[in-house]
Amino acid sequence: MKIQKVLSRKYKDKEYHKFILVIPEEEMRIAGIKEGEDLRAESKKGEIKIKRK
Repeated sequence: MKIQKVLSRKYKDKEYHKFILVIPEEEMRIAGIKEGEDLRAESKKGEIKIKRK
């Protein structure tokens, strides 16, 4: 898996970025999560858990 930083937009002199998490298809299948589903995240230092809403 990888996290990619992508430029979302520029406004005046400020740049705004978004992050994209690339998850292998096999991991998506095992988790039973499908493309387009709403997810939520729980974060703490060194860890991000992603779950269905």
